[in-house]
Amino acid sequence: MRRALLLGSLAGTLAGIGLTACSDTTRPNDAQLATGGNTAGLGRPSATGAVYVQTNSAGANHVVIYPRSADGQLQHGRVVRTGGRGTGLPRLGSQGSVILSADNHWLLVCNVGSDQISVFAVNDHGLTLTDLAASGGKMPLSLTLHGDLLYVLNAGGSVPGGSDNITAFRLSGTGELTAVAGSTRPLSGADTKPAEVAFSPDGAALVVTEKATSMIDTYTVGADGLASAPSAHASSGETPFGFAFRQTGEFVVTEAHNTAAGLASASSYRLTGGSGLAVISASVPNTQSDVCWAVISADQHYAYVTNNGSGTLSSYQIGANGSLTLLHAVAGVTGSTGGFGPRDQDLSDDGQFLY
Repeated sequence: MRRALLLGSLAGTLAGIGLTACSDTTRPNDAQLATGGNTAGLGRPSATGAVYVQTNSAGANHVVIYPRSADGQLQHGRVVRTGGRGTGLPRLGSQGSVILSADNHWLLVCNVGSDQISVFAVNDHGLTLTDLAASGGKMPLSLTLHGDLLYVLNAGGSVPGGSDNITAFRLSGTGELTAVAGSTRPLSGADTKPAEVAFSPDGAALVVTEKATSMIDTYTVGADGLASAPSAHASSGETPFGFAFRQTGEFVVTEAHNTAAGLASASSYRLTGGSGLAVISASVPNTQSDVCWAVISADQHYAYVTNNGSGTLSSYQIGANGSLTLLHAVAGVTGSTGGFGPRDQDLSDDGQFLY
């Protein structure tokens, strides 16, 4: 069950978003929080799916459920406690802090304030918490799941006694996480301000973006689920942030350029020789500010990126070889300038709605 939101035509065709959660903070009021338990209903029988976001509340983190109708309309639903804590900050600065399994049966959430991962079973009645597991480090910010293999990106280098790493878990058929022994791997440094971890479509590699170092780390993943040591590559543009893979293996990375006004850009890459990295299109600008998150359309022909500093979305066309061409610097307006723009995005499963 996934969420989706209609923003209107973005390029010539609308490539919806179909993720299951955003890493932004959308706080319900006290009365709504009071109704949240370990199970939350979808709100109305006519709902065909849902959008999930986390609140990142410091005292008790929550997931907010937005039931979605067939025409893409959302309704504010109930909230459910994750069992962990957030940081209380207005945004996490990462992509993928809330994800759905490919079969939509499991919702996984980062609890950055308590260093834990929550697992929920998704069903017609809402969400049921099935596990709350230590993340294998401090400040888990991003999750990626391939089959039953989960990798967590921990950004602990920004807190005393912590370091940046990725750690693996197996997700059981009953919704429990088991740490994979010996799976923790470092990033390129101790405090890199990482933004996202994601599997390649075939599950044979992992990619991590580092904002502070402007590096992109790549790892090969063995049949036992263990990642190799990281290979660090210089990003084409400064401050690489969110990224998304095409099914053919190329991926698009946003570049925030330290939030400098008008300098937002995106690059595309392909993995080579396991953990090698080749640039396809280098730093294609969109004239906007503070670009953050990226999604790719269901037909694989378009990429949409959010420009938090400008309050806009930009669209790129993706060529057959993964090359990028800017289509619309302003493909949609979702907020105002000055840091009040879009915080995350995702597509509905059918690719018709972008949220």
